[in-house]
Amino acid sequence: MTSQGLVVQPVNRPRQQVEAQLRAAITTGQLAQGEKLPSEAVLAEMFGVSRATIREALRSLVASGLISKTPGATGGSFVRRMGPEQLAERFEESMQVMLAVGTADHADVVAVRTMLEVPAARLAAVHARPEDVAQLLDVVHAEREASVGEPSVPLLDVQFHTSIARASRNAILTALVGAFHGVTQPVREMTLSEDDGRRTVQQHRAIVRAIEAGDPDEAEARVREHLAYVADLHRPSAVRAWQNGHGGRAASNGATALG
Repeated sequence: MTSQGLVVQPVNRPRQQVEAQLRAAITTGQLAQGEKLPSEAVLAEMFGVSRATIREALRSLVASGLISKTPGATGGSFVRRMGPEQLAERFEESMQVMLAVGTADHADVVAVRTMLEVPAARLAAVHARPEDVAQLLDVVHAEREASVGEPSVPLLDVQFHTSIARASRNAILTALVGAFHGVTQPVREMTLSEDDGRRTVQQHRAIVRAIEAGDPDEAEARVREHLAYVADLHRPSAVRAWQNGHGGRAASNGATALG
């Protein structure tokens, strides 16, 4: 039986087979991204099952992130678009669960983030387009103009790192960097000085210069330098002050540094 281009086969194990057929239709492109599925009543008739069975199958597909449900007269079930942003959301949700139940810890996430951001910067130096560089420069300019304690700073930091990944022209890498950076949220965890904020912005600018110059080795070096500095900022202030000869810049003013 067909409807709106959707071809289905009779089912013997209702919920599982309805879900499997709809999943296959989505993953093979038979149902396109953004396309609206037939109504529950129409699907029930097509599959020869109850509306309750259809509802259960659709609920499972929502949980899998394959479809979304919109209420209202013009609503319904829609195939979700799956670009880097959507994939990042799914990764981030899964990692948050792993952290919550204790099957992963924050150090694991930070370590993998470093593994991802170094090659992302190298690829960006090779593949970045003028518009990518312009976007990165806009972000750095906004960071320079913002006070480090402003609410916009964490968002600008995420935008900077995800923009580098996007310039790599690798959609999976872009999604992973976005997800890992969203989970680590380094900016929200650091209460430091204005000097720390200025220095991290300078490091961001140096990374952009290397990408703009098309120099992957320099881009890697500047990213490694930046990540090492950020890791140091995560240490307790007293330790850093001692390392600076008891006269270091211990946190005192409640400002927030960039990551």
